[in-house]
Amino acid sequence: MWPREVMSAPLSRARAIAYDANADESRYLLDPQRREQYARSFLAKSQQLYGIRGATLDTYDDGLSTSWRAYETDHHDLRFTGEFRRELDNITFPGERAAAERTVDTYAAYQRDDRKIRALLAAGKEREAVEFCMDWKPGTSNAHFGAWMAALDKVTDINRAHITSSVRDGRSAVSDLLPWTGGLLLAAMALTALGLRPRLAEFR
Repeated sequence: MWPREVMSAPLSRARAIAYDANADESRYLLDPQRREQYARSFLAKSQQLYGIRGATLDTYDDGLSTSWRAYETDHHDLRFTGEFRRELDNITFPGERAAAERTVDTYAAYQRDDRKIRALLAAGKEREAVEFCMDWKPGTSNAHFGAWMAALDKVTDINRAHITSSVRDGRSAVSDLLPWTGGLLLAAMALTALGLRPRLAEFR
């Protein structure tokens, strides 16, 4: 068994949930009739990623900030749950924790952008909200989403590199042992045959 049974499972789930949440955010802007539905869906997916008990969209950012500061002080602090928590509780490789923590920092920036989008829309600035949400210019929501995904990829790459290295080392070790194993097996067979010869001679 590997040091982690399914090493990148939280990361893979986090990526899938992230894209779904980002789609909910876009639908929130483009489908006025279902805005409440998409807002609830966005929050539910946010809670799957970084769960804060009792949080709403209005309180989520403060809860994230408070719980993250607590975690930075004490890695055993349990004020948040979700896929990020699973990853952070299962750090295995050098450099993995710093990379995983970077994903939370970039995620927090993306979450703050979401609240800006909703505030612009509430103020009647729909065009500005759409531009901020859909654009890829530095400082916009999509740019921050891209930075978050890049940070997530970094953690995945660290896991993949170490898994590949472990597999390669394991195969090398097995290859090195095969000649010795074969030789020992032949020696065992020869000794067994020699040991049986006197007994076989009795039946001649």
